[in-house]
Amino acid sequence: MFQNSDKYINNHHQIGGIETSILDNGIGKGNRIAWINTGSGLRFKVNFDRGMDIGEAFYNQHCLTWLSHGGIPAPQTLSDIGLNWLRTFGGGLLTTCGLQHVGGPESDEFGERGIHGNISNLPAEIESIIQPDLARGQMEMSITGIVKESKIFGPNLELRRKISCHLGSAKIKIEDEVINRGNTETPLMLLYHFNFGYPLVQEGTKILWKGEWKPRFGGDYPKIFKEGNDFKTCPVPLESHKGGGEEVALITPKADENGKCKCGLFNPELNFGIEMEFDKAQLPTLSNWQHFGEGEYVTGLEPGTNWPIGQKQARENQELIFLKPKESRKFEVSLKMINQGNK
Repeated sequence: MFQNSDKYINNHHQIGGIETSILDNGIGKGNRIAWINTGSGLRFKVNFDRGMDIGEAFYNQHCLTWLSHGGIPAPQTLSDIGLNWLRTFGGGLLTTCGLQHVGGPESDEFGERGIHGNISNLPAEIESIIQPDLARGQMEMSITGIVKESKIFGPNLELRRKISCHLGSAKIKIEDEVINRGNTETPLMLLYHFNFGYPLVQEGTKILWKGEWKPRFGGDYPKIFKEGNDFKTCPVPLESHKGGGEEVALITPKADENGKCKCGLFNPELNFGIEMEFDKAQLPTLSNWQHFGEGEYVTGLEPGTNWPIGQKQARENQELIFLKPKESRKFEVSLKMINQGNK
């Protein structure tokens, strides 16, 4: 697609590309952003000042994501205290959680930790923005940046992120590397909090994943994630999910012969959906968040190094990853649009 487009145009923005700007109004005032238009109907916004996460995203005329009432605010660097993270969580296609803790507020002899860490509230240093070049046959476009989670005496972790697309292809590729820049061993917990909303997610939308699962909270708590329930078809808005109502399934995703895991959503009424792929060796867990409140209707698919159980529990389970000084780990997640013909 578009391989001979240079015969007809001299500016790639006529088809797609990357456009940067700074928001000048509202709760996100001052945020540096980039709109990426893939030229395939898929377009999305990268929030440089929010950990290079992805906010609004659209496929053709349809929104893919859920946004909170307040939207995505400017970064608040003390969001990793207590429940403060909830004040800054705007939803969007991707909110990165970590880099040292994923889960609720907690404290132990190793310190205090707020919800889901601080990485999504830290600005990125943008290293490069590469546009497509039609005359040279260069169809890839990308943004690369560095986000530093750092303090004196440590820990000092660095997230190096590249977001790339191909002109004419409805696919997003996220390549991350987390590096320990400090001189002491440091815990690593990372979760990709993808948030999907209306109209992709509505009554009848199919939630697609395979693997063994259990509810986050057992006993009499689960109303959705229990044997015999159809928890892979989105319901009508639930009265029980008004306010803080929600449920989460903790999934051990099933990988294919190449070690890849796939999950996603498909809306049969609109005849389109989205497929996520990740490497089980890198991201061995998956969480499915379901919060189907009226006017606040969202489901999340969240691959991670750990389930969102917190650093304390991961340490007790002997599942907590540690990075030695100068050690790094790489992660890759891709998203692509699907329809009835190619899903």
